[in-house]
Amino acid sequence: MTYRLLNGLLVLIAAAASLFAIGYLQLRLGLDPCPLCIFQRIGLWSMAVFALLASLINPQGKILRALFWLGSVAGTLWGLGVALRHTWLHYSPSAVPSCGAGLGYWVDTLPMAEVISIVLAGNGDCSMIDWSFLGLSIPAWTAVLFLVILGIQFVILTKIIKKLP
Repeated sequence: MTYRLLNGLLVLIAAAASLFAIGYLQLRLGLDPCPLCIFQRIGLWSMAVFALLASLINPQGKILRALFWLGSVAGTLWGLGVALRHTWLHYSPSAVPSCGAGLGYWVDTLPMAEVISIVLAGNGDCSMIDWSFLGLSIPAWTAVLFLVILGIQFVILTKIIKKLP
C-alpha cells in the first residue's frame, strides 16, 4: 500500500466510525453522546483531516509528509487518551462521577480550560454504559479503533522513513 492509499484508508475508517456513532448509535438508537464522546470524535476527526490532506496533496518530501503524519498522530493520541479515560470511568466503580450540567452549559458559562478539565473529570452521563458489544462499552471499542489507527500510522511512518528526500 502506498502513502496516499494508507492515508485514504484512515479517512475511510474515520468516516465509517462517524457514520456508526452518529447514524446508528445516536440517531437510530437515540444515544446522546456525552462530553467525553464528543472529545473522542474531535480526536478522530482531526486525525482524519490530516490524513485527508496527506492523501489529497500526496507530498513528496519527507518533512511535509512527517508534518501531516504528526498532525494525524496527535489527533489519534488525543482521542485514544480520552477513550482510555472514559473506559476507566466505566469500569472503575470508585471513579464513577456524579451527574452534572451538560457540555453546552459549561461552554457558555466557564472558561475553556475549566470546561476541558470538567469534561476530562467525567461528569454528566459519561459514567453510564448505554450500549456494549462483546462485553466492551463504546469508549472501549473506540480505544481499540484508535489502536488500529495507530498501527496504520506506524506503517505510514515506515514509508516516510524509507522515502528519500
